[in-house]
Amino acid sequence: MALDLTLHEQILLLSIWRLHSDAYGVAIRQNIMDVTNRTLHYGTLYNSLDKLVKKGHVMTKMGEPTPERGGRSKIYYELTREGLAALQKARELQMSMWEGIPDFI
Repeated sequence: MALDLTLHEQILLLSIWRLHSDAYGVAIRQNIMDVTNRTLHYGTLYNSLDKLVKKGHVMTKMGEPTPERGGRSKIYYELTREGLAALQKARELQMSMWEGIPDFI
């Protein structure tokens, strides 16, 4: 079984999954920072999202232009079937690795 996703990629995909139709850059970044209590720089975020798009795990779609953004559109991210399958495979691998390990105190 090939390892397809890094932990960082798993976190990004899970954040997109959680946010559903509100998964755009700023919201994804904020969700990850809230959950992990770590800073995520925009350069790292967008570079990683681009890689996930190239891998076929994520697709993008443009939102409507808004006056608040100076007429620019938000780019929304959505998981593909391949992205969901990769997340499932990563989850199964983690569960199998933890099997038989006693709970920590």
